[in-house]
Amino acid sequence: MRIELRSQLEKSPSGNPADDFQPYIDTFLLDGASDALGGVLVLPGGGYHHRAKHEGNPVAEKFNALGYHAFVLQYRVAPYTYPAPQLDLVRAVKIIRSHAQEWKLGKLAVLGFSAGGHLAASGAIFSEKYEKAEGDAADDFCGKADAMILCYPVISFCDEFGHAGSGQNLCGSVEAGQQSDVADMHLAVNDSTPPAFLWHTADDGAAQVRNSIEFANSMWQSGKKCELHVFPHAPHGKGLGLGLKDICVWPELAAQFLETTAGFLRA
Repeated sequence: MRIELRSQLEKSPSGNPADDFQPYIDTFLLDGASDALGGVLVLPGGGYHHRAKHEGNPVAEKFNALGYHAFVLQYRVAPYTYPAPQLDLVRAVKIIRSHAQEWKLGKLAVLGFSAGGHLAASGAIFSEKYEKAEGDAADDFCGKADAMILCYPVISFCDEFGHAGSGQNLCGSVEAGQQSDVADMHLAVNDSTPPAFLWHTADDGAAQVRNSIEFANSMWQSGKKCELHVFPHAPHGKGLGLGLKDICVWPELAAQFLETTAGFLRA
């Protein structure tokens, strides 16, 4: 099932109708659940420039197999700029929660790859900032995720280990003062930050492994629940890690984290 986030299209800032995009959720629901199962909202990466297909539906299907409801969000990317993706994420969480009783859904995690990891973290940490009334039943629901799964995430735009390209695509046309909340997510961890599972590869040449290390350190120093896995070798963007015997176990590790550390229920 596909659910558009809004009834009206917000036209692209480029002014080119070819760039107009209506964000939407694709649902991957498990049938026959007697109890409210956990869910995972997948955010494909792509540097806030595009959305990588291999980091979308296949990941949702994998988490179905691991006993969780799943959803894929196709959010706005360039030429749309900040805070369009963050607004889309919080809106998607609210819509999903508005169907929780119908779908037998309990807790909800956001799962993001690369720039989608940055989106997951920024939307989860600063969800209240991106609350926007849309005039329907979803307005009454919480837009904050219960947990984060961050896969080779972009955490910083500005530090020496940051990914400037993602920052340029997201914030290039925004005044500097408005960027501060999203520029360095490892500096944004606070008392309400939900539990986080992260994985990265040590030699990632696009989003340096320090992105995950610095975020995990901030979580631990703040007393927040966090699990980090650093695999020795693989290029950026490997998604499910198919064909890589060490990396391909990460979905099982993340699914276990949701169950044992974040209190999710799975089939």
